[in-house]
Amino acid sequence: MITCVVDYTIDPKQVAAFERFAREWMRLVDLHGGRHHGYFLPAEGASDRALALFSFDSLAAYEQYRSRFGIDPEFIAADRIRDESGCVLRYERSFMRPLLPQDLAPR
Repeated sequence: MITCVVDYTIDPKQVAAFERFAREWMRLVDLHGGRHHGYFLPAEGASDRALALFSFDSLAAYEQYRSRFGIDPEFIAADRIRDESGCVLRYERSFMRPLLPQDLAPR
């Protein structure tokens, strides 16, 4: 399993638009073979940072999902929310291997 962690810098005045954007991407990741673990939005302190975490069974499965970017009308529409609102100022993506609670059982 591979987990994509996306660290966003968002426009604090566009949180509602960012939430619309996030809801669409959660739906699309789940629809196209991934497992979205949610978006984590500002609550206290710094008000311009948000995170998203989602997993795919493999890097190949993630790459198949990514191949839809710029082609699939639903992907284009989801990105349009970001582009037209300006809710995302910057983002950085990294990939991690999760260690989950069920992985802690003795072998």
